[in-house]
Amino acid sequence: MQAESDAENAAGGGADRANGTPVAPVVPAKPAVPGAQAGPAAAGAEPVARSRRFPSITRDTARPEGSGRAVPGAVSTPARQWPMLSVLTATAVGLLATAFGHPRVGCLAIGVALIAASVMRRVLPSVGMLAVRSRFTDMITYGLLGVSITLLTLVMAAPKPWLVIPFMESAVRFTVR
Repeated sequence: MQAESDAENAAGGGADRANGTPVAPVVPAKPAVPGAQAGPAAAGAEPVARSRRFPSITRDTARPEGSGRAVPGAVSTPARQWPMLSVLTATAVGLLATAFGHPRVGCLAIGVALIAASVMRRVLPSVGMLAVRSRFTDMITYGLLGVSITLLTLVMAAPKPWLVIPFMESAVRFTVR
C-alpha cells in the first residue's frame, strides 16, 4: 500500500494525497508589491488551507551539524577528519590489544578513546564526522560510554582488580541473585 502511494507520488498522480489522505494543495506565497491592489479575482477567491503534514516525498534535507570540516577544504580528506580518525585509531589499538590477550589494556584504550571523543566534541569548534547528533548529546553519549567502559575495566575481577570499590561486590550479588 505504501509502495503504491509512493510510486503514485513519484509519478505525479498522487500529488493531492499524502499517505492516502487528501491534502489541500500548497500555494506558494507571493511577495507583496508596495502599492499593488488586489485584483477582482483575488477578492472573491477563498483562501486555500495549507496542510501541516510533512510531504510524503522529501525534496531537500537540512545540512547536519557535523558536516563541517575540521580543517579547510584545501587539505586532504584524512587530515580534515583527524578527530574521528584519532578516536577510531585508539579504538582499533584497543581491539587489537584485546585480541592479543590483554583485555584490560584494550578495554581501557577504548574507554579513554571515547572520553577523548567527548572532550574533543566539547572543545573543538568543528570535529567533522565525529559530530553525529547535537553537541550536548554527543558529549553525554561519548562521555557516559567512555566512563562506564573505563570503570568496568578497572574493577574487572580477572585475576585481580586494579580498582577496588567496597560496595561493588554486594551490589553485584544483590542484582544477580
